[in-house]
Amino acid sequence: MSTHKIYIFDVTNRDGVQTSRLGLAKLEKTVLNILLNEMGVFQAEVGFPNTRHELNYLNANVELAEMDVLAPMKLSGWTRATVSDVKEARQRAPGLKHINISLSTSDQMIRGKFGGKKDRADIIHMMIEALKCAKDSGFDTIGVNAEDASRTDLSFLLEFCQRAKENGADRIRYCDTLGYDDPFTIYNRMKTLAGQTQLPGELHCHNDLGMAVACSVAGAKGCIDSGQDAYINTTVNGVGERAGNADMLSVILALLKSSGFDKQYSDCLQSIDLTKAYKLAKYAAYSFGIPIPVLQVGVGDNAFAHESGIHADGALKDRRNYELYDCEELGRGQLEFLETGRKITTGEYGGIKGFQHVFGRLDIEFKDEKEAREILDLVRFANVHTQKPLTEEELIFVAKYPSIAKKIMTVNP
Repeated sequence: MSTHKIYIFDVTNRDGVQTSRLGLAKLEKTVLNILLNEMGVFQAEVGFPNTRHELNYLNANVELAEMDVLAPMKLSGWTRATVSDVKEARQRAPGLKHINISLSTSDQMIRGKFGGKKDRADIIHMMIEALKCAKDSGFDTIGVNAEDASRTDLSFLLEFCQRAKENGADRIRYCDTLGYDDPFTIYNRMKTLAGQTQLPGELHCHNDLGMAVACSVAGAKGCIDSGQDAYINTTVNGVGERAGNADMLSVILALLKSSGFDKQYSDCLQSIDLTKAYKLAKYAAYSFGIPIPVLQVGVGDNAFAHESGIHADGALKDRRNYELYDCEELGRGQLEFLETGRKITTGEYGGIKGFQHVFGRLDIEFKDEKEAREILDLVRFANVHTQKPLTEEELIFVAKYPSIAKKIMTVNP
C-alpha cells in the first residue's frame, strides 16, 4: 500500500464553463460548488479572478468558505502566468487563497501563439517572474500549469518543472491540452517528471481521443509510483472544451474499482462521498442543459439496466454477476416522484401565495411576511438570472443566504 494520496481537483467551473455554446449562471456555479463540497472534492477551480463579471461571484464564494458553507474544499482561481495578471488577480479577489498560473510550453504553442517573439528561455523567465509575484502576493498554494505538456519535449519540460520547484511552486499541472497522450506515455512521463523534480503532479486531460479518464488515472499512478502525491483535474459529467475533460465519476470509480487499483492503490484516493454522485450529475446536466447520456458511467439510465436473457438472469441471481458496483453507492436506487397533476411553481412573475406554497414544501419558514416578500423578490431575480425554473437546491440557497445570493447575481459592467 502506498502512503501517497490522489486528490480530486474539479475544474467544472473554470474549464467546463469554457465549453463552446454552453455556460452556467453565477448562482448555478455557486450551487455546483456546494454540491462538490458535499461530495468531498478536495479542491475546485472556481473561476477567473481577472474576468470582471466573475468578481462578485468569486468573492461571494470566498465569503461562503469563510462561513464554513464551502469548507473544507479549497477554492482556487486560474490566471495566465504574467506578473500583471497575477497582481490583478490578487487585487480583485483578495480572499482567494489558491491559484494556478498557466503558460504554454510546447514548441508548437510557442511558435503558433507567440509568433516567434518568444523562445524556451523566455517561457521559463515569464513563469518564474509570475510565480515569484504570486508568492509575494501571499497565495497559500500555487500550481504552475504547463499547457500542451504532452507535446512538449521532455527534457525542456523537466527543466521548466525544476525551475518552478526552485522558485516555490507547490505542484505542476501537466496539461494534455489536445488529448494527445495515451495511458502508457503519460504514465512514463509523469513518473519521470514527479520522480526527478520531487514535486506532486497534477493531471489535466482532455478527451479528444476518448482517453481522458484513462490518461488521468495512468498519470496519477505514475506520480504515486515515483513517490509523489497526485491531483486529478475532473469535470462533472465530463463537460469541457471540444470532446470534454475527464469525467469525475469515471475517474473516481476507476481508482476505486478497476483491477489495477482496487487492491494496491484504492487507499490512495482521498475520502469521497459517492452517494452524492447522482445528485451532482443531475444538477450539472440540468444547469448546463446537457442531458446525461443513456450510457454515461454510473449515472446514465442504462448503467444498471439489463435486458438480454443471460444478463438479466445472472443479475437477478446475484447482481455481482453483471454489476461491478452498486447503484446505491452512487446515491441511486431511491424512488423518485413525478407530479402529474396540479403543480404550483414560483419564478420571475410568481406571487406571494404560490411562493409560500413552494417553500412550505421545502420545510422553509419565514419569520414574517416582510421576510417572505424579500426572498420572493430574490427568487424572481434568480429566475431572471438563470433563465430556467429554479431547482430545490437553488431555492434553498437563496432563502438561507439572501445577502450572498444578491451579491452573486450582481454584475457590474
